[in-house]
Amino acid sequence: MDNKSTDDLKQELMSDPDIDSYIRKNESCFVSRSVTELLTEFYERRNMTKSQLARKSNMSEVYLHQVFAGRRKPSRNKILCMCIGMELSIEDTQRLLKEAAYAQLYPRIRREAIIYHGIVHHTPLDEINDKLFEADEKALF
Repeated sequence: MDNKSTDDLKQELMSDPDIDSYIRKNESCFVSRSVTELLTEFYERRNMTKSQLARKSNMSEVYLHQVFAGRRKPSRNKILCMCIGMELSIEDTQRLLKEAAYAQLYPRIRREAIIYHGIVHHTPLDEINDKLFEADEKALF
């Protein structure tokens, strides 16, 4: 992979009138890993079964296995639930959201701040959802 920064790529993208040329020149800079691969990498670092992860993420084992097999693309909320279930760091959570082409958590939004705080402090998913409900915000599941 080239060592071009995201800012360098943005500059090139804005200045190059031909998208095909830009893509050819920067092919090695694009993220080529799937969400499934990154999720699997994070999961394998944890000492838990998929059954435990499904329970801690409040999702069915069938759905979870489909995600890990690459047959389902999880929504942003489902990814957040899995990150909370795996007790990922906020940095790994943000990375996963970004590579899945979802918005990263933004602490200036009340709902996002509650989720962000829960991830940083390894708060169980049910407690985060309770806090979201108390704040009249949309729950994660």
